Amino acid sequence: MTKRTSSKYKLDRRMGENIWGRPKSPINRRDYGPGQHGQRRKGKLSDFGIQLRAKQKLKGYYGDVTEKQFKRLYTEASRQKGDTSQNLIGLLERRLDMVVYRAKFAPTIFAARQLVSHGHIRVNGVKCNIASRQISVGDEISLGNKAMEMALVIEAQGLAERDIPEYVSVTDNKKATFTRVPTLDEVPYPVKMEPNLVVEFYSR
Repeated sequence: MTKRTSSKYKLDRRMGENIWGRPKSPINRRDYGPGQHGQRRKGKLSDFGIQLRAKQKLKGYYGDVTEKQFKRLYTEASRQKGDTSQNLIGLLERRLDMVVYRAKFAPTIFAARQLVSHGHIRVNGVKCNIASRQISVGDEISLGNKAMEMALVIEAQGLAERDIPEYVSVTDNKKATFTRVPTLDEVPYPVKMEPNLVVEFYSR
């Protein structure tokens, strides 16, 4: 499990965007970076800086995936047929913690990862505590008995700030089926993501 060493919302302020689209985000009140120099005028970014920023934003959105895991996903995406940037998004969306988040079993990607690591999630009826597990099309993800009664899960299912995407089919608020690997256009990002810049960053 990836452990955040700093406040997750600092990423919002560093990027100047509400990355997860949450009403609690401080960017809604302060649209400048964290720290005593956050309000200084920002200099123009180089091509490398733009690519790095795109990578950090995408990596941060998926729960601050470790650099090692993220690089491994890029390598796998580049080996697959087709557009590498689309393949990368598909692999990220197939992570178990992300499917749990998309199904609205958890209010945040960090809470989704915690649900998985604490053994509250079943994949095809079998307990799985590996958040980075790649889900296949047709796999059924379900909540354990204790999880169904958790306040965190009930809160997530009542959230109006995001909808369940079409590539995740939910039944009775306790079972979800991953129906297909989405394209970039289908993924409901609150902000613009540029995986093509991430590919440029790694292929330098």
